[in-house]
Amino acid sequence: MSNRLFQRIVHQMRESVDRVIGVVDETATVIACSDLSKIGETFEYLTLGGGEVGETFTRDKYTFKPFGSLSKPEFAIFVEGADDTAAQFCNILSISFASIKQYYDEKYDRSNFIKNVILDNILPGDIYIKARELHFNIDAHRAAFLIRIISSNDISAFDVIQNLFPDKQKDFVFNINESDIVLVKEIKPGIESKDLEKLARSIVDTLGSEFYTKVVIGIGTPVLGVKDLAKSFKESQVALEVGKVFDTDKAIVSYDNLGIARLIYQLPTTLCEMFLREVFKKGSIESLDHETLFTIQKFFENNLNVSETSRKLFVHRNTLVYRLEKIRKLTGLDLREFDHAIIFKVALMVKKYLTSNPVKY
Repeated sequence: MSNRLFQRIVHQMRESVDRVIGVVDETATVIACSDLSKIGETFEYLTLGGGEVGETFTRDKYTFKPFGSLSKPEFAIFVEGADDTAAQFCNILSISFASIKQYYDEKYDRSNFIKNVILDNILPGDIYIKARELHFNIDAHRAAFLIRIISSNDISAFDVIQNLFPDKQKDFVFNINESDIVLVKEIKPGIESKDLEKLARSIVDTLGSEFYTKVVIGIGTPVLGVKDLAKSFKESQVALEVGKVFDTDKAIVSYDNLGIARLIYQLPTTLCEMFLREVFKKGSIESLDHETLFTIQKFFENNLNVSETSRKLFVHRNTLVYRLEKIRKLTGLDLREFDHAIIFKVALMVKKYLTSNPVKY
């Protein structure tokens, strides 16, 4: 529990209560007080361990009332005086502080609960039990966003993202490591992938334009309930890894839109190597220089249209035809034929995948 939170409440109440008020912890040390000079002092004659929650008592000109979320006291309110007025103040203040503590603990525990769920640190059978204890909405639709910091300055990206999503009852933000931040966002049923990407774009743009922090974001698929949040998180991890291999220029990668890259990523490397050996002659793919690979890329981008590709490359049509013929002789694949073009495209992606040595989740 944050002592600063207690102190902030005490500070707000001090003008309404014309007596010294404060909070002590279970060691009887003052952790918040309207008289700042008393913070850090200990009531040596006071022992909370022997009392009960809700039981008011007086000690040496002060009235105390313990409170806490457990059966034994964790904290106690104290008010200057040993009269009925002091007891009334204690009763009122203890209700307020106990409610504040419960709210704080639930919010904190909910974040830890979600973190444990997505990291598979909680048994499936315990998920719904813990969710009920925390009054957690288990029927909401949610999606996981994995935000990876590529470069930053002294600004905390974690704090910025928390401020972008201030509703701590519905949205949860936490660190996985020093470079990865997870956002678990409650969403409307039936939300489309493009809307999730638009939300991710707002995060990328805010961090980039206002705080000079570059990030990439992987988006998992929306799930209903709590149990499948781990699945959405793993999908966001896969989206980032696949994007790192096949879409290096993209800042936002959605698992829903990975296409054939998802299929290639999930193939065993031995199968991929076998495929390349079948498609290409030995050493032929390595023999393609940078200019040839760039030509192939532009040819694919222009839907195998020779005239349009030559115009975009600023070369004569015959020059492009010569290059395509050279590729056919090297590889045995004529890119002007649709079936051959598909095989070549997939083979290039497989080669890129093998070269990247990706991390599997």
